Amino acid sequence: MGASEERDVLARRRFDMADAAPLLLDARMAVTSWTADAERLLGYPAGEVLGRRVADLLLPQDAARIPELVERCHPGAGWAGLMTALHRDGHPVTVMVRVVPVQQSTGPSRWVVLLADLAGGPGWDMSRSVLERMNARSPVGSAIVDTDLRYVWSNVALEQFGGGPPQQRLGRRLADVQPGLDAERLEAQMRRTLETGEPVIGYEHVGRIRSAPNRETAHSMSFVRLEDDHGHPIGVYYTVVDVTERYRARRRLALLDRAGEHIGRSLDVLQTAQELADVAVPGLADFVTVDLLESVIKGAEPAPGPHGEADAVPLRRAGHQSVRSGVPETVVRVGEVATYLAGSPPVRCLAEGASWREERLDPLAEEWAAGIPGERPSSFLDLGLHSVMIVPVRARGITLGIATFFRRSRQDPFDEEDLGLAEEFVGRAALCVDNARRYTRERDAALVLQRNLLPHSFPEQDAVVVAACYRPADELTGLAGDWFDVIPLSGARVALVVGEVAGHGIDGAAAMGRLRAAVQTLADLDLPPEEVLAHLDDLVSRAAREEGTGADTRTSGMQAVGASCLYVVYDPVSGHCSMAGAGHPAPAIVSPQGTVTFAELPRGPALGVGGLPFESVEFDLPEGSVLALHTDGLIATPRTGRDPEAGRERLRRALEAHGQPLDGLCRTIVDDLVPTRPYDDVALLMARTRRLGAEQVATWELPNDPAVVADARKATTQQLNAWGLDELAFTTELVVSELVTNAIRHASGPIRLRLITEQALICEVFDGGTTAPHLRHPKTTDEGGRGLFLISQFTQRWGTRYTPEGKIIWAEQSLTEPPV
Repeated sequence: MGASEERDVLARRRFDMADAAPLLLDARMAVTSWTADAERLLGYPAGEVLGRRVADLLLPQDAARIPELVERCHPGAGWAGLMTALHRDGHPVTVMVRVVPVQQSTGPSRWVVLLADLAGGPGWDMSRSVLERMNARSPVGSAIVDTDLRYVWSNVALEQFGGGPPQQRLGRRLADVQPGLDAERLEAQMRRTLETGEPVIGYEHVGRIRSAPNRETAHSMSFVRLEDDHGHPIGVYYTVVDVTERYRARRRLALLDRAGEHIGRSLDVLQTAQELADVAVPGLADFVTVDLLESVIKGAEPAPGPHGEADAVPLRRAGHQSVRSGVPETVVRVGEVATYLAGSPPVRCLAEGASWREERLDPLAEEWAAGIPGERPSSFLDLGLHSVMIVPVRARGITLGIATFFRRSRQDPFDEEDLGLAEEFVGRAALCVDNARRYTRERDAALVLQRNLLPHSFPEQDAVVVAACYRPADELTGLAGDWFDVIPLSGARVALVVGEVAGHGIDGAAAMGRLRAAVQTLADLDLPPEEVLAHLDDLVSRAAREEGTGADTRTSGMQAVGASCLYVVYDPVSGHCSMAGAGHPAPAIVSPQGTVTFAELPRGPALGVGGLPFESVEFDLPEGSVLALHTDGLIATPRTGRDPEAGRERLRRALEAHGQPLDGLCRTIVDDLVPTRPYDDVALLMARTRRLGAEQVATWELPNDPAVVADARKATTQQLNAWGLDELAFTTELVVSELVTNAIRHASGPIRLRLITEQALICEVFDGGTTAPHLRHPKTTDEGGRGLFLISQFTQRWGTRYTPEGKIIWAEQSLTEPPV
């Protein structure tokens, strides 16, 4: 049935013959009879209407319906419905119409039309009985108040919202029938409607009503102004619909949305737990605590299986929140131990992994916390808490802790819907807490690994002053494949190393650690830079071949393929510097005057990829020169990529622009060239060269004659006396005697003795031989072979290094430890 047909049905039911104005129409639907009632209704005198078609008296849309109505009417069956006529003064008049055909014996049919006005009385009084019948069985509460906002009518359904039956409301205002309700705010909406005439639709009011004082309810209210025939306001008609379920559902969704937005924004366990408490207050609870197992906070794996109810369970307070400032309900601060009594609800929930709810707490019962020094147990009445939920924090089948929700200010207790809501967003938070726990565990392991892979401090030496800065691209784990090292060598020399492994994270760090250990081992062999890289290249290639046969290509050996390394050796006695690179950028060199150049060093092939042999370059450095060894990340950006020239120019400008001490300069350079979240791992090692003074080095050229051994011992003793090292004279004479004797006995050509004093006393003997000495363990009856054995016992360390002209056997004694 269409809308117009429904209107017609209603019109037929409400048609009153006593109030009707009769008309007579001919077959052409022209007016042939006009009465005084019709004139009163529409304002036309008979002379202006007779002979006119009735369609001329209707609005166009209703005039268009007449042909259809004529076809539907037949003798014995007329039509009744609503139409809109035009008054003589032009305003529309809604009338109830009944059309009855009159069949004549001769000639065409004629029509009798009865018209009745719908607005027969002034104001709302005219429709009171109809309105009451319409609202008698409506579930929607409705009422009418006058301009003084006093009730003049209300339906029975309004009683369910409090305030009593309709007869008790009459003449009273809202505050009179609903004390405690926010009547002032609601009456403000009524006044606004009265003053402006604009209806208020869907105004939501949340509060407690007398019919449900312990339950927060929500109602949707609409206000419409009522007017008389002259448009003057005579009151307000309003409706009330209970939308509590919709409101609670919307609030639940809002809480879940807020939980998804605010919980888990970091990978910190305590912060995530605090975010859980913050989200729940005040939307769900008035006071919330989150307690986690101590192992969870530390990032460790919780113990499997349920906890026993018989034991007091120590937990750590990970977060709490309250509607009251300062969280006065608790004496346990975040990070402190929170212990609960054995068998208490928190312990049961932790043991069973199931939620627990108590609508009304026993006000005289003591709280469940135990072991708080200096604090007497408080009752729930003391704390003002009356309803509670405890939800286990569970993720991936493991209970991590508990979240406890209390109500204090709100009188309505927790219900099943509240428990379901708490379980849902505690479940979301539990995953975030477990992710944070796992991250904490992995990060702690990564940091331990990184701390053990990179140098904690630089060794003491007098060759260079060093500073370093390291910034990984993976800020979460702090792991990278870049490394740097400072390795003291024999003869007061030092090796400076910077390297880079492709990739980030723990795989790259493991490969980096493997390469760093290999470089340190090779450095002890005192090989030239190009030979160190050649041996390192062989190690990488062999490891890749051995590990590349498996399915896992992420092993440290495979990760090391393609790595780069720069190896620099500096001698503070001569100022001589030699270096070689394997797929690594050349270092920048800052002269004592501040001029920046770059070493003309062949880049060389990366480690493990094969290609041309490694080449080294050698040059002298003035004292005070600065070597800046770096990885690609320092000069590569997302915009320039790995363009070496653009990166070098940026580094050159940065080095020339700053003239501060080395420690500050190193960090400033990285800050200038590298963003906070770098494009690649960055390592920068800067070394300012020193020179040993002539007074720190003594050299003697010795003939190949056994008689010279005594002269060497005498010269050594005199030099030690000049240096104030008389306490080392005995052991040094022994070392010199043995080394010079071995050189005379087993080598040929000139012999050179050199003593160096810096961090240690260094004794070196050069000869033209190429055979390596071997440490022997002679028997008691052996007449010789004890020389190197004695040296190894009396010195800190000793060794051999080869030169193009021969070899050097050296030994070091500490200047800080007492002589052996």
